[in-house]
Amino acid sequence: MSRIGKKPVIIEKGVQITVDGRTVKVKGPKGELSQVIPEAVSIDIKDNELYVVKAQEGKLAKKADAFQALTRSLIQNMVDGVTKGFEKKLEIIGVGYRSALEGRNLNLSLGYSHPVIYPLPEGIDVAIEKQTLITVKGIDKQLVGSTAAKIRSFRPPEPYKGKGIRYEGEYVRRKVGKTK
Repeated sequence: MSRIGKKPVIIEKGVQITVDGRTVKVKGPKGELSQVIPEAVSIDIKDNELYVVKAQEGKLAKKADAFQALTRSLIQNMVDGVTKGFEKKLEIIGVGYRSALEGRNLNLSLGYSHPVIYPLPEGIDVAIEKQTLITVKGIDKQLVGSTAAKIRSFRPPEPYKGKGIRYEGEYVRRKVGKTK
């Protein structure tokens, strides 16, 4: 039995949810998102609450618990995204490492012989507070997380000096260097 899947999604003021076949669309003050739901579940809306109901019989009944919780979490993330939005913060650590925003491109100087230029995906905004602090913002939680991971992958933190791009507050386990 899925505890998460049984909880209702509270539909906040200013949020509209429409179900069209297998597609759920959530529209709010910050934008609009849509998600295709699996066949093992269905959506039931009652009094500003959305319930994800699982299939009772058939081949998909065994997977219905997992799909129920997954679908409920995805819809909750969509509601949170169109009302509040999501953000991830990245820190750049290293001498001479910096970032700059040029239109819709993120220009990173990370100690390579060339600058790394990353075109930002649609629906993602980047704010650079200092040259070494990047904030990735958007309404789609998956897209914000994958964009932050992609930026981090250009120079992940290394364990000897700790240089590279890391999430804010991320702990990097340090190793001792070579000795004679």
